[in-house]
Amino acid sequence: MANFEIKIIGCGSALPTTRHLPTSQIIDLREKIYMIDCGEGTQLQMRRMHIKFSKISHIFISHIHGDHCYGLPGLISTLGMLGRTGELMIHGPKEVEDYLRPVLQTTCNRLPYQVCFNWVDTTKHQLVMEDRSVSVYSIPLKHRIATSGYLFVEKPSEPHLISEMIDFYKIPIKELQYIKQGADYVTPEGEVIPNERLTRPADPPKRYAYCSDTAYQPEIVPIIKEATFVEADLPRANQTYHSTARQAAKIAQKAGAKQLVIGHYSARYEDTALLQQEADSVFPGTILAEEGMMISLR
Repeated sequence: MANFEIKIIGCGSALPTTRHLPTSQIIDLREKIYMIDCGEGTQLQMRRMHIKFSKISHIFISHIHGDHCYGLPGLISTLGMLGRTGELMIHGPKEVEDYLRPVLQTTCNRLPYQVCFNWVDTTKHQLVMEDRSVSVYSIPLKHRIATSGYLFVEKPSEPHLISEMIDFYKIPIKELQYIKQGADYVTPEGEVIPNERLTRPADPPKRYAYCSDTAYQPEIVPIIKEATFVEADLPRANQTYHSTARQAAKIAQKAGAKQLVIGHYSARYEDTALLQQEADSVFPGTILAEEGMMISLR
């Protein structure tokens, strides 16, 4: 199974601090990278983490609040200066295009590549994009404005060949791909060797849910990735349609998630250990995201 890594570019909120950059993450899967949100400072952090700009072909924007999208115009301009020619697809609520089109027409009207928009219906859970590596689905979220989370589901891989059996039956290399695709093997003597004797089941596909920002929603089954407030600040969390760390942990627990990552912090917390303590009380082993962190999905 290919590596499935999450790279934390930024995990701060709208109010700038010296502790965190605004929100952005990179999904690195099968030699492809997919960006989620693009706050200010994204480009500089990508440089620090040696992430290749040219590999970005899809950007998923959750909503139009500045800490999630103000880095987009600069990144789009930089891609043009780097000589990009292939199209860039931006997925998100309709308001993302409403915001970007005038900016691009004013400041980036001679790009050597095309910027395309795919409107995401923030009221539905549905397929947004798929390629040979991943299927991406929308997750309707409850925020002050139209907001969508994203569920990344790895495409199933081929079963594993049992090398001892391949050697025992002296199976030619040219037959291996057919066996991976489920075919039996017929020996030169005409004996049929069933596929299940030659292969082991593939690893189950990995899944990653990015949910930021949202109020507490028990209906959301995948991992909640946003937890701005501690429980003591619940009234403020309700007012601004965010989740507490404890609420995020409850969702992860109910979903049977293997890992919870808290990756979007309010500027009010100089010490994020409070968030981890609260989440750990419900979901032990919660990870606190930091810029530059790389997380491999298990």
